[in-house]
Amino acid sequence: MKRQDFAYQLPDDLIASQPLDNRTDSRLMVIHPGQPFAHRQVSDLPSLIRAGDVVVANNTRVFPARLFGAKASGGRIEVMIERLLSEHAVRAFVKASKSPKEGAVLQMDGGFELTITGRDGDLFLLESDPSLRILEMAEAHGHIPLPPYIKRDDTASDRERYQTVFAKDSGAVAAPTAGLHIDESMIQAIKEQGATWCEVTLHVGAGTFNPVRVDDLSEHQMHGEWYNISPEVCETIQEARATGRRIIAIGTTTMRCLEGSAAANGGQIKAGSDETSIFITPGYQFNVIDVLFTNFHLPESTLLMLVSAFGGYERMMAAYQEAVREGYRFFSYGDACLMTRDPEASHAS
Repeated sequence: MKRQDFAYQLPDDLIASQPLDNRTDSRLMVIHPGQPFAHRQVSDLPSLIRAGDVVVANNTRVFPARLFGAKASGGRIEVMIERLLSEHAVRAFVKASKSPKEGAVLQMDGGFELTITGRDGDLFLLESDPSLRILEMAEAHGHIPLPPYIKRDDTASDRERYQTVFAKDSGAVAAPTAGLHIDESMIQAIKEQGATWCEVTLHVGAGTFNPVRVDDLSEHQMHGEWYNISPEVCETIQEARATGRRIIAIGTTTMRCLEGSAAANGGQIKAGSDETSIFITPGYQFNVIDVLFTNFHLPESTLLMLVSAFGGYERMMAAYQEAVREGYRFFSYGDACLMTRDPEASHAS
């Protein structure tokens, strides 16, 4: 398929730039194969979950990865951390009027310094003084890295709302946005339905916003992301699959974690940490996920390609057209959909 196959027209006023008052206030489109689209509320999600289901969420924590400062010449710079490499080293995008060179010392707002030690493609490698932890400096002086389609500066409220209530392990520079709809009472309601709630970690990278620039999808270079699956979660999922119970992914990052692990290990997920650069497009053989809860994604994006592979290309493109007609709110702070895997999509058992 071609990149243009995933284009759709979206009015600007349907791009959600602010979250709703309550996490569960969003609308929910339910997409089941062979059935009309149903229009519900996110607060209905627990009622759509069955006893025995395993609900898996991504507990990565977003940190304030956007930093500002100046070069020695005085020119202003912006550092967007793409990944924490260690306590004292990061890989980052650096925006400046003139690209800084290796060895340059950047004077960051907040009174600390970062030194450019090299390049990694379009990214810069930066290090701090060994006495400083970059994550601590970012937490104190950085800004929440809102997606580029949200045309406003971050605010203090974004530190709470652009974060899931179950976030634990700092390392993401973008939120696993499906999880933004869920609060503590919903997690409890899901458990009361007889489902198992469990969590994995995938640190969402800035590459999640990279556009697909090639027409032939086989030529697209997918970004890599670090993930971890605990032995307990791995065992829970494997037991559920063996007994025919559903695995429900909260968000595409959870799917990338579990399907990425399975793809790397002969169709079975494996406990431990690794990196995945899995690129899921129509025709992909799903190994783990039966149901996906996710937001509405950008035109021609890798995430729209992923949901089209899962829910069926024609059905999902029709669902997006329906969402536009019905005035759904799109992207990170927008509404959600719950979809069952299309049985006609490839599936590996």
